[in-house]
Amino acid sequence: QFNVQDANHWNSLAKGKRPFHTIIPAFITKDGDPWLSFGLMGGSVQPQGHTQIVVNLIDFGMNFQEAGDAPRMRHNGSSEPTGSQMSNGGSLNLESGFTYEVIRQLKEMGHRVEFSVGPYGGYQAIYYDKARKVYIGASESRKDGQAAGY
Repeated sequence: QFNVQDANHWNSLAKGKRPFHTIIPAFITKDGDPWLSFGLMGGSVQPQGHTQIVVNLIDFGMNFQEAGDAPRMRHNGSSEPTGSQMSNGGSLNLESGFTYEVIRQLKEMGHRVEFSVGPYGGYQAIYYDKARKVYIGASESRKDGQAAGY
């Protein structure tokens, strides 16, 4: 939360400060050309969610819709710019859709795995296909929204 009363507060709106916020639109280029404009709303899950979208697209070869619909994970308990410090390694919340094999592997690696519904953000994307001269949109199912064109 921004503190406008105390200019010395870590999250104040003051000259020369960079207050913590969660407005994270993303734009990716490929071979010097625009490739994808996207965003994932959801507070502190935004940087985690953005990373998962890019990994889904590049490493797993998913299309823009699949990348947003794929199950996500969220680490809780990390040190934060808001001042909280991780003291116990935190926990890894998994959305439904991960296989039992993946869950077992994560536990064997020492992760404290938990499950929750809802805190995984909401993704929207726009891609321009130069070869076909069309825009392609994606809007995942966790939030109200849709990709539409005319």
